[in-house]
Amino acid sequence: MRLALLGTRGIPANYGGFETFAEELSTRLVARGHQVTVYCRRPFPETHYRGVRLQHLGTIRHKYFDTIAHTFVSTLHLLAHRTDVEHGTDVEHGTGVALYCNGANAIFTPWPRLFGIPVALNVDGIERKRKKWNGLARAWYLVSEWLSTFCPTVAITDALAIQDYYRARYRKETVFIPYGAEVGKVSGRAVLARLDLEAGNYFLYVSRMEPENHPLEVREAFEKTATAMKLALIGDAPYAQEYIRRVRDTRDPRIVIPGAIYGEGYHELGSHCFAYIHATTVGGTHPALIEAMGRGALVLYRNTPENAEVAGGAGIPFEADDLADKLRVVLDMREPEREALRRRAMDRVRERYSWDAVTDAYEKLLGGLL
Repeated sequence: MRLALLGTRGIPANYGGFETFAEELSTRLVARGHQVTVYCRRPFPETHYRGVRLQHLGTIRHKYFDTIAHTFVSTLHLLAHRTDVEHGTDVEHGTGVALYCNGANAIFTPWPRLFGIPVALNVDGIERKRKKWNGLARAWYLVSEWLSTFCPTVAITDALAIQDYYRARYRKETVFIPYGAEVGKVSGRAVLARLDLEAGNYFLYVSRMEPENHPLEVREAFEKTATAMKLALIGDAPYAQEYIRRVRDTRDPRIVIPGAIYGEGYHELGSHCFAYIHATTVGGTHPALIEAMGRGALVLYRNTPENAEVAGGAGIPFEADDLADKLRVVLDMREPEREALRRRAMDRVRERYSWDAVTDAYEKLLGGLL
């Protein structure tokens, strides 16, 4: 199978969920013998990464145009290079199937289909509910939801709650394939030393620093909690500097806000935290929640249908106004109770959210489109 993956910032992953998804899926498919090209916005020194071909193209660095501008030029490139010669050989190959990420890109998915390339679109969550978007952007996402129901060959949802939404609102059946995560702790603690954190003695929050992810509310709830533990608020956002300034506006010495951390440092933080706080309210399946569960973290999650679907009884839900109370509940729990929840979280990820199972599902779906 020959696959082109469009609509993300590219790999190696250094931004968010779609980028991690692109890296995990593409590298696994290559390991299984498939040819994969990932379209990227930022240059990488090499033309390939872990066997995946990287195609770097320009974009418009703007909050409202970055995604669609890059996907537009990527689609044009895809159509102009439907056949190519790779690795200096004379074996001609064309793109067999295209996978687009982000429902906002639905408008581009008919173009490859006109040239005989089947297209799958991962729509993500209900993006128009994010507070960062103005009215025009929300309208674009609403129209894109509708376009997603018929423009691609098939639409993919990564949460059953989002699948139900498309079924109820548009009477459209989508294919459910969840996000994935690794299971098990990592032993390294280098990032803990750098941030002056002690293993088992800090709460962890990881997300883009945007209003609908509620880092400010998490910080304020923690400030009300009497504990010697620390809170590590990890994340950044390219177009939310004023909001991030408000999040950082604290004099509590227990709170650490270093910005975004990726790779091994991120894995270390999830592996050694006392508990992980997931406060996001918009989107489908949230990668950070599954990844924290896979590392065996004790999880507190904002009680939304999507988050509850992932946690499945292996975490502690909280509402908009009671996070401080739930933090105290976790601190007062007996350690055997906390350990039981941690084991349950790892077991749930192992059973439902393994990357190998996710790759199996995409391999079967995309191969079937051919």
